[in-house]
Amino acid sequence: MNSVELDELMHADSAAAWGKVLFALGRAHGFEKVLFGLSGSRHARLENAFIQSNYPATWRERYDAERLAHVDPVVSHCMQSTLPVIWQPELFRSPTQRALYDDACSHGVRAGVTFPIHGPNGEFGLLSFASDAAPDAAYVRRVTGMLADLALVRDYAFASAVRFCPPVAQEAAPKLTPRELEVLNWVMVGKSSWEISKITGCSEATVNFHMGNIRQKFNVNTRQQAVVRAISLGLITPEDHHR
Repeated sequence: MNSVELDELMHADSAAAWGKVLFALGRAHGFEKVLFGLSGSRHARLENAFIQSNYPATWRERYDAERLAHVDPVVSHCMQSTLPVIWQPELFRSPTQRALYDDACSHGVRAGVTFPIHGPNGEFGLLSFASDAAPDAAYVRRVTGMLADLALVRDYAFASAVRFCPPVAQEAAPKLTPRELEVLNWVMVGKSSWEISKITGCSEATVNFHMGNIRQKFNVNTRQQAVVRAISLGLITPEDHHR
């Protein structure tokens, strides 16, 4: 680990200069691509963040335009955990997530590791190191061996990037009815509309009606997006899973 470069992160005089140092640290560890994102609050929209990235511009533009953060399992992991996640194809389970991964691969973002950021004042973010390498067992072993060094980069990156993060007004959470919250909690643990209808004792059409209202309140298109938004706003938490 180059302590000089870590120190340069702390003293970079602009966001662009800071980003160049971070990208150099990524390359020194064998990652051609790096993405850092930081928001003042985990309850703020993920799109409202300080971002430095050398990912392909076409991929970044599509990711943002299609709001793929709401279906990206890496983002969901970071919202729920402080532990790093090494990307594996099986992490992207649903058809939408699989399409996201395939598209990322086509842009050279195939393998990598992401570190969540949870700051002491409620800051939320992530740091991803990526490459076009095959995510095979040898790659996983190599990345696992450098997790401690990369975590140190994450810590320095967070400490030095807070000054670049603009203040973000907290988004007001939409008001959900008790029944809508109940339905959303069951969706979070993977239940279908039919299963939820049996659990709650109402019709499948009524469950779908509630989900339609929830999607409208969150201004999202899918159930998975609604769950991610609800978690980010603190309306539901994974720890509250029905057993």
